[in-house]
Amino acid sequence: MLGTRREILLGGLALLGAAAVRKPAFAAASSYFDGTLVDNGVTFRRTNFAKIDRKWHRQVVKYFSSEPIGTVVVDTRHHFLYVIMENKTAIRYGVGVGREGFKWFGRATIDAKSLWPRWTPPPEMRKRHPELPEFVAGGSPKNPLGPRAMYLHRDGVDTGYRFHGTLEPWSIGKDASSGCIRMFNEDAIDLYQRCPIGTAVQVLPHIADQAESTTQVSQTTPVE
Repeated sequence: MLGTRREILLGGLALLGAAAVRKPAFAAASSYFDGTLVDNGVTFRRTNFAKIDRKWHRQVVKYFSSEPIGTVVVDTRHHFLYVIMENKTAIRYGVGVGREGFKWFGRATIDAKSLWPRWTPPPEMRKRHPELPEFVAGGSPKNPLGPRAMYLHRDGVDTGYRFHGTLEPWSIGKDASSGCIRMFNEDAIDLYQRCPIGTAVQVLPHIADQAESTTQVSQTTPVE
């Protein structure tokens, strides 16, 4: 059963909210980026992975699970997302998860995907933040969803939660969102390629410390 600590889905507010993680000063924030990449005709800032703790880098790990191969499992306590592979392994990604009061757990499926998605703040969010625009175009450097969004549904109904990129790479590994699972933009592109429509998703409070790093996966280079 899909639920939250409030025992409700937060609907549109799950898309994005005021982050609990304070933005670094301009110079410090800029250090999280290194040059640019081009993806499907859109230029965006490349993550400076030399600045990022290696544990948050995409990597192959030993992983034991009863879930079928291809399932996505999110460990919210440790801020990891796993794609289960063969031979008791998984690809592990560092992620940002919902802050206190916005955490959620349960099963869902990826029922829709979008490349350079448009972001429309839900009405509830615009009431809280009237300065927000009606929408932000896909590919805009101000779009908080980044280059990819994967939409999580349960029983055919949109939960309001997504896997997506981020404008704030320093928030990966933290409780930072209003419920969505945010990723480095390069990782959102990689996950999008690996997860077809219908991919099963399980979001858990935590997973036992059973995943040991084996091999780092090279960062995906977007293509024209």
